[in-house]
Amino acid sequence: MGGEVTTRTLIVLRHAKAAHVHGLADRERPLTGRGERDARRVGETLTGMDLHPDLVLCSPSERTRQTARLALPDADITFDPAIYEAYSDELLTLIRRSDPEVRTLMLVGHNPGVHELVLDLTAREDDPGFPPGAFAVIETEGEWAEFEAGRGVAHWSPKEH
Repeated sequence: MGGEVTTRTLIVLRHAKAAHVHGLADRERPLTGRGERDARRVGETLTGMDLHPDLVLCSPSERTRQTARLALPDADITFDPAIYEAYSDELLTLIRRSDPEVRTLMLVGHNPGVHELVLDLTAREDDPGFPPGAFAVIETEGEWAEFEAGRGVAHWSPKEH
């Protein structure tokens, strides 16, 4: 009996453009009007790519919550405080803890962590950047628990589209 190879898809999304409001804590910063539009465009683009996350892991900040809900209004979203100021290695640990039943996973977070994660997982020679509202799609074979690197299959940024 040969083991079945399962392709898993990770979507890494940086929150859309957030407002800088004097006196407002960083975690409470909301999206700007452009950020709201870009978040909806992320959802439309993912749908057009036939990408439908089974699970969304999201930082609990206001801007990431808004981004996730606008992009994927019907998604199963788990808000995890560990994502807020996480670096690449910490984000990878969270991804590796994902349920094996999850085939498509989305992580919604902040720079520099999400940008570093994409660069680490895809070993890209070029760096297209990761502005607000950007996402990367990475495919890998095998279980989340063993996820080390994958094949970058898409990179999207509202600035480019």
